[in-house]
Amino acid sequence: MRQTKGEKIFEVFNVIIMCLLALVTLYPMINVLAVSLSRNDYVVRGEVTFYPIGFTLKAYNYLFKFSTILDGYRNTLFLVIVGTALNLFFTAMTAYALSKRDLIGRNLFLFLIVFTMMFGGGMIPNYLLVKDLHLINSLWSLILPGTISAYNLIIMKNFFQAIPRELIESSRIDGLSEMGILFRMVIPLSLPALTTIGLFYAVGHWNSFFDAIIYINNKKKWPLQLILRDILFFADTQQALTDDISTNIPLEPLKMATVIGTTLPVLVFYPFIQKYFVKGVMIGSVKG
Repeated sequence: MRQTKGEKIFEVFNVIIMCLLALVTLYPMINVLAVSLSRNDYVVRGEVTFYPIGFTLKAYNYLFKFSTILDGYRNTLFLVIVGTALNLFFTAMTAYALSKRDLIGRNLFLFLIVFTMMFGGGMIPNYLLVKDLHLINSLWSLILPGTISAYNLIIMKNFFQAIPRELIESSRIDGLSEMGILFRMVIPLSLPALTTIGLFYAVGHWNSFFDAIIYINNKKKWPLQLILRDILFFADTQQALTDDISTNIPLEPLKMATVIGTTLPVLVFYPFIQKYFVKGVMIGSVKG
């Protein structure tokens, strides 16, 4: 079908707007990368924009000369992999039970779950609980207290409830148990929801910071974010003592290098799961 003149103008206008939006969105990341690869004196003078000036890897060399950063990556990967797996398992199990409208005490359980979203015990009771469970200086202190997010649980419960009851009943007639229905019918149909919620949990573990300050004193067990904070604090202190931006620690590029170091793994991983965000939950579930 041939486009009218107005439609062509409208299409060109849309392309221009989308290009501008893409530029506005990408510029901060491009600038961060350029600053991390530039000499510190050019950065301080504000000369770095889209591309590095005085190209150097000094910031990255300084960052990775700390042996603790490898410990940080290892600890954070443990939190992301093990923590997210436990989060999804227990969230799915609980959400499936609460999605049953004939569950005895269902409304009471939902009320108590929603109640925790509005009211909490506070930092000191949480610390005392973790201490009594002997989880201080353990990575499990960053996983177990937040195994189930009430917000994610409610989303998952509503998602399970949207699955046609006819599918569940037909599976039960075919001889599947409740666990069989969950893992062989409900979970495969819920991959988009599980992937989305899993991403929420994984990003939360990847950015784990404040809880580690409270519960972990051993630097060998610090997550990546806390170690990067420690490196930046050390670099800032050394820079203040020398007060020479041209020959010493590249403080500003170092800050941007830490941003790249923390965001790049997430950016690389995201495209592999992005397809699940656009899939419909019922695609292919009912045929004939």
